[in-house]
Amino acid sequence: MIDSTRAYSKLVAAFNQNDWPRVQQRVTQLLAVTQNDASVHFMAGVACMCMHQMPRALEHLLKATHLEPRRVEYVAQYACALSLTRRFREARLVADRAMTLSPNDVQTLGTLGTVYKQANAHVQSANAFRRAVALAPEQAIHHLNLAYALNSLGDAEGAEQELETCVRLEPRHWYAHLLLAQLRKQTTEHNHVERLHELLQRHGHDPGADLLLNVALGKEYDDLGDYPPAFEHYSRGKAAGRRIRPYAFTRDEAMFEALHSAFPSADAEPTMAGDPTNEPIFIIGMPRTGTTLLDRVLSSHPEVRSAGELQNFPTLLQRASGCPTALLSEADIAARTRHIDWRQLGAAYLASTRPVSGETPRFIDKMPHNFLYAGFIARALPNAKIVCLRRDPLDTCIGNFRHLFDQESGFYDYSFNLDDIGRYYIQFDRLMAHWRKLFPGRIHEVQYEALVENTEATTRELLEFCKLPWDDACLRSEDNTAPVNTPNAWQVRAPIYGRAIGQWRRYEPQLRDLRWRLASAGIGTAD
Repeated sequence: MIDSTRAYSKLVAAFNQNDWPRVQQRVTQLLAVTQNDASVHFMAGVACMCMHQMPRALEHLLKATHLEPRRVEYVAQYACALSLTRRFREARLVADRAMTLSPNDVQTLGTLGTVYKQANAHVQSANAFRRAVALAPEQAIHHLNLAYALNSLGDAEGAEQELETCVRLEPRHWYAHLLLAQLRKQTTEHNHVERLHELLQRHGHDPGADLLLNVALGKEYDDLGDYPPAFEHYSRGKAAGRRIRPYAFTRDEAMFEALHSAFPSADAEPTMAGDPTNEPIFIIGMPRTGTTLLDRVLSSHPEVRSAGELQNFPTLLQRASGCPTALLSEADIAARTRHIDWRQLGAAYLASTRPVSGETPRFIDKMPHNFLYAGFIARALPNAKIVCLRRDPLDTCIGNFRHLFDQESGFYDYSFNLDDIGRYYIQFDRLMAHWRKLFPGRIHEVQYEALVENTEATTRELLEFCKLPWDDACLRSEDNTAPVNTPNAWQVRAPIYGRAIGQWRRYEPQLRDLRWRLASAGIGTAD
């Protein structure tokens, strides 16, 4: 018989020290005595979450919220766990419940703000972070998070103020410096070049500073039209990122080969029909090709709502496959997905998009890397529309090189090296040709250059493909007030412009090897 009071004290001590294995040991002892102590389940859930044991984390945190439904920190951590397992619809609903309990501590508000951000609920995210800033104005991280939310909502001035406060409080928030560079087009009168150089000189040994400050300097020199130092800083920053995230292209090459093998021919299509809904419109393509602009144009239509960059379909496909590892890392994807009920998967996807979707007859899922999943989408949602945005290959590749993507996602590991980017683009081009052959008429390709140079004609073709009536609002995407989940939000809030066409020519001397690689695959010429 254990002394439960003493065991509980030891559990709390281990929890406060973030000693998660010891927490789990103490929890096991206490749960042998009592199954209905909410605080024990809460601490167990947090420990499991920190040790990436998500099924157990969800079980314990759900139990804690059932036992004490008004403990806001319990509800907030349950929302966090749901978000980490990409159950964003449920996470947002649970976060809403937590907010009704009037949280008044900074940590809980920060957790809820992050949950809302991951669920693309930027208004709610901004509200949570505003309250966190009001409670703890001296904590830089909350100013940074509030700035991201404000920028998504179109308040660039407010975002800039919060970012400057952040770096004043903590100059080593390197990501804040990058966001400041991305927030607007820098000019000779207004830029951060001198400050960035000073910080890099003092902190260049820090891998994070080496990565983020160099990419920020690349962006600012690019804005100023000084392209040789811009490319040099992009190269230094991306090289630092590669040291942080080692990568071999053979991994992605195997993934593309496995996808081709999983869909050998149209004759191999399953006979089981998917869900008949026609609500979703998927916008896919290589990143940095203008998918956000296309999303803004299409979601300006009164019958269409943008749901943002959803990860719902890949997550639900992974779950339906039952594969214990990442599905796309499997050599035999066909075997892993042969048993899937495609109608059930399509219905589960549609349900998972609520409440973000459902307010209009149609909604957009703008996750560019869904081009990897286009075959599965075609099976699960046979009436969904799939739109692929294409852009000049060299503009696409240099755009990927100049941008720092989400470091928590494995989708973008190719983007730290121009040669890897070129090889990845070739595989993308090959896969899209495969999808077009297997699913004729299912994928509508839009050329970025045509969208910006002949907007009306290109948009009319797009609406016809989506079976939507013409609406003049699609020609005024700058009036679209929906949030934009990208650091470069100012670009897509401006009227459509063509200045981004042919940007690769600014770096033509540095792209000779890339042009040769693409040309050797039949993409463009090396001249």
